[in-house]
Amino acid sequence: MKRFYNVVIDTNVIVSALRSKNGASNKILRLIDNNLFRTHTSVALVLEYEDVLKRFAKEIKLSINDINFFIDALVNISERHKLFYLWRPCLNDPGDEMILELAVNANVDYIVTHNIRDFNQVKGFKFRAISPRDFLGLLGGLQ
Repeated sequence: MKRFYNVVIDTNVIVSALRSKNGASNKILRLIDNNLFRTHTSVALVLEYEDVLKRFAKEIKLSINDINFFIDALVNISERHKLFYLWRPCLNDPGDEMILELAVNANVDYIVTHNIRDFNQVKGFKFRAISPRDFLGLLGGLQ
């Protein structure tokens, strides 16, 4: 079993994690700084995190300052990438293209997402889309 993975965490996993303290998405966020996996991000993805989280601020019961602090912390523990090579268009959902581009440029193992079908239509890349629950299973059954 590989003990260290490189991942991109889709925005839907972040929102799900902040909506509920129960579940695999939240568990992944709680494990994010434990040296079992490394998150990767880009400017475009951070801007999407910020936009979506601020739109859902009341629902996830966080202030704008809390969201800013969370995003800053996530960026600080993630490996940041400048994207020089774009792969568009490859996906049915144009909103997912930046996740694909980051995954390819960062050479990650997994895209952790609730929308697995959106990414599995793309073939020929090293990474695989995986659900939060299945990713926890890879981490050694930390569910």
